[in-house]
Amino acid sequence: MASLLTDTLFEARGQAPAPSKDFYQLLVTKTEVIFRWWKISLRSEFREARPGELRETHDDFLDDPSLQIQIAIVFGADTLDHIFNMCRGNYDFLVRLPDPLLLYIMSYLDLEDIARLSQVSHRFETLCNSDKLWEMIVQNLSGKITTEMRSLAQEVGWKQFFFTNKIQLQLQLRRRRQMKTESSDSLSD
Repeated sequence: MASLLTDTLFEARGQAPAPSKDFYQLLVTKTEVIFRWWKISLRSEFREARPGELRETHDDFLDDPSLQIQIAIVFGADTLDHIFNMCRGNYDFLVRLPDPLLLYIMSYLDLEDIARLSQVSHRFETLCNSDKLWEMIVQNLSGKITTEMRSLAQEVGWKQFFFTNKIQLQLQLRRRRQMKTESSDSLSD
């Protein structure tokens, strides 16, 4: 599984908390943690300050509380925990999967599981509420989708289309047919 990893495992950029204006970049590769900074200041003592970089192996990073504190201040405790896990070899392969593959896998989950998965992260919330996922779910469950049904689903959204009961769908389709008939009749007059 480790062969699936790219050289850069994690990257984040951010600005230090106020009143500082300094910028930071954090990179975690397969072998090291790289922390870069740019001082932004009008004060004369910092005008000549050059950007800095600190590189440490994963083991050295795990033993360096001063760098850990700096990362927690700039990027937050969650990011620090994530980096700890990567340095210890605990990779989250699920977040590395491309969206189309995740959507395909998710289309076979139960509705309760999709609801729970949507609470995991912003990425999964977006995927769980995407029209593409619900289109795949509708196609898996119903098999054949007519062009009229597809048009209605694209208008109201695939998730709404899925949760609308059959009677309501039939009424909406009938209304759409009537509106098309009325509009074609008014054009022919």
